[in-house]
This record gives sequence, C-alpha cells and structure tokens, in this order.
Amino acid sequence: MEPAAETPDEVPWLTRQQQLEWRDLFTLLMTLPPALDLQLRRDAGLNLFEYHVLAGLSESPGRTLVLSDLAASARGSLSRLSHAVTRLERAGFVERRTLTDRGGRAVEARLTDAGFARLEEVAPGHVRAVRRLLVDPLTPEQLTALAAAARAITAATLAEPADDAAAPDAC
Repeated sequence: MEPAAETPDEVPWLTRQQQLEWRDLFTLLMTLPPALDLQLRRDAGLNLFEYHVLAGLSESPGRTLVLSDLAASARGSLSRLSHAVTRLERAGFVERRTLTDRGGRAVEARLTDAGFARLEEVAPGHVRAVRRLLVDPLTPEQLTALAAAARAITAATLAEPADDAAAPDAC
C-alpha cells in the first residue's frame, strides 16, 4: 500500500526533536556569518562578502571573472556584487573591464596585485577565525558530517526556483 498523497491543507509538521534541531541550525546560520564578518571588518576593513569576492578572483585563471560568474561563486546578487566591486575598486583591489567580444556586452573584474597582496595579508586572520569557530569545536567526523549535510541542503535550496525579488543576498 502506498502512502496517501499530501493534500494542500495538510502540513507535515516537524516533530519536537526536528523543531529543536531546526532551531539549532537556524542559530548557527544566524551567528556564524556575522561572527566571521565582524572579524574581517575589525581586522581587515573588509566584509565577509568582499573577502569572498577577492578569494574567488584569486582562484580564477588570470585572477579574472565575468561579474555574473563572480556573483555566483560569491553567492550574491549582481546588484550586491556591483556595490562590492565598486568599493574594492576604490581601494585599488579590483579593476573592472567591459568585454564586447562575447556575443554582447559583459563586464569582468580582475584582482589587482594590490588586491592579491591584501588578500594574502588578511587570509591568516580569517582562517584562524574559521578554525576557532567551525573546525576546532568539531571532531573530524562531525566536520565531515556537517559538510555532507551542508552539501545536501545546498543542493535542495539550489533546486528551488529562484525568486529574485524575494531572495536575500547571501554572505
């Protein structure tokens, strides 16, 4: 016998244990990014999103990416990325260039030597914060399980249809 199909009026309520686990996860999601952001702002004058923009560029061929690809790798909207790139450009860390040879117009960002040097300067403090807040409190097995769970949740969220008007920018 197959399970009955859920009707639109039926809600698959969480069990008490699932509610507690959801609240623990929600607390993690609400506290970890701001803690990492605070460390970067305090120690480096960058926010977490800007750091990920610099890191994404540093790992790209020629330290260059088209803005739409950079937005995807940094997990932010094009609008948020544009504001971040403007700030990073003013600091001399990034240069923007318009491309017309891609069957239309595209804009790419390139990490400057000064930007790469800044990233090398601030990365150790950021890595220490990641280690202190995420890696060290967990056993290796817990970290592996957390990463596997994160990948599964990310796959489920990325499978959801995007509603750009309602989607918040990610850190």
